[in-house]
Amino acid sequence: MDTFEVVGTCSNAIKALEVLRSIPVDLLFLDIKMPQITGIDFLKTLKNPPAVIITTAYREYAIEGYDLDLVDYLLKPITFDRFFKAVDRYLRLKKPVAKPEISAPATQQFLHIKAGGKFHNLNKEELLYVESLKDYIVIHCTDKKITAKYKIGDLEAELEENAFLRIHRSFIVNLKKITAFTAYDVEIGTKELPIGASYKEYVFKKLQHAALK
Repeated sequence: MDTFEVVGTCSNAIKALEVLRSIPVDLLFLDIKMPQITGIDFLKTLKNPPAVIITTAYREYAIEGYDLDLVDYLLKPITFDRFFKAVDRYLRLKKPVAKPEISAPATQQFLHIKAGGKFHNLNKEELLYVESLKDYIVIHCTDKKITAKYKIGDLEAELEENAFLRIHRSFIVNLKKITAFTAYDVEIGTKELPIGASYKEYVFKKLQHAALK
């Protein structure tokens, strides 16, 4: 059974940082209003923050907090029922995604992505291409698209090189979905995606080799 231990309480960001650096912390309850720096700004300074539940009286920070992938956003005064739901959500999110009892076909592989507080199991066969937008990526599939706070380089490492190809610093494509290509761009259906100058030679050779198979 999951239990909680309070490892520290802090009145300002400096003390909170000291605790985070010295003690492993799984879940942080963070107030918005703090001396000198807001809770949101403090959270943005953390390279590897723990799971965070915001506790505040300021509703206007909710949208900004969503971009930081928070577990929950509790508005004061906080009732025990609402507090319990936030903790329960944290416990559910930290549990690993259960594997299906029936094995998927060998040709069917899935990509596990967290976006908007949900875990998505995306069939790689249905993935068309991935687009990078600053700190976010947009995964374009045959019937939907998913926006997640993720680095395209990290996703590239999770995709098989013989099935997916980085053609630009902002694009990864599914080789099986390419309908046409030149030395400068690739087409996936009606969508044209540019080939980056630094990727051009490698990508064109890779595409020619794939076309000859």
